[in-house]
Amino acid sequence: MRVLLAEDMQLLRGSLVSLLRQEADFEVVAEVARGDAILPAALRTEPDVALIDIGLPGMDGLSAAAQLHQHLPTCRSLIVTSLGRPGNIRRALEAHAAGFLLKDTPPAQLVLAIRKVAAGERVIDSELAVSALESAPSPFTPREAEVLRRAAEGASPQEIADQLHLELSTVRNYLSTVVTKSGGRNRVDTIRIALHEGWI
Repeated sequence: MRVLLAEDMQLLRGSLVSLLRQEADFEVVAEVARGDAILPAALRTEPDVALIDIGLPGMDGLSAAAQLHQHLPTCRSLIVTSLGRPGNIRRALEAHAAGFLLKDTPPAQLVLAIRKVAAGERVIDSELAVSALESAPSPFTPREAEVLRRAAEGASPQEIADQLHLELSTVRNYLSTVVTKSGGRNRVDTIRIALHEGWI
C-alpha cells in the first residue's frame, strides 16, 4: 500500500513515517510539507492513499485533496486535522476526501483507517459527520471564499488582486460582500467566523 504523507510539522511527519513503516504492507512513497507540493509528488509516485493535514502552507489540504481527485482519482485522500469543525468536514466531502480524522486518533485506528480508505471505504467519525450535517453551509461563492482565504493568510487587497488576476475594486467588493454575508462586524471578525465554521 503506497502512502503519500503531507504534514508541515517535521516532528509529527517523522513520527507518522516511523509509524507507517512499521506496517509490513505500507510503503511511504512521498513526504511533503506544503499543500502545493502534494499533486506533483502524487503524480510522480502514484500513491494509493494520501494522508493530508488541512493546515498546510502554499495550499490548504482540502484544496489539494480536490486537485488530487481531479488529476489522480486512483489516489484516495484521508484528511487529518486538530480541528473537527463541521465546515471542514463538509469541505472535505466536497473535495471527495475518503476520510476525515482528528490528530488525536490512536495510532492503531489511523492505520486501520488508511487500510479502509485504500479498500474503497469512507472513514469519518460519526459524531463529526452528524455535526457537519446540522451546521449551516457556507454562504460564500468559491471565489469569495478564495479571496477571504487569502486575506486570512495576510494578503492585502492589492496582493489578492495580483494573485487572482482581478481588479482591486473587484477584490474590495468581494471582501465587502463576505462581511455582509457572514454577519461579521468587519473583515477580521468575518475571518474569525469563517475559520470557526470551516468555510475557508
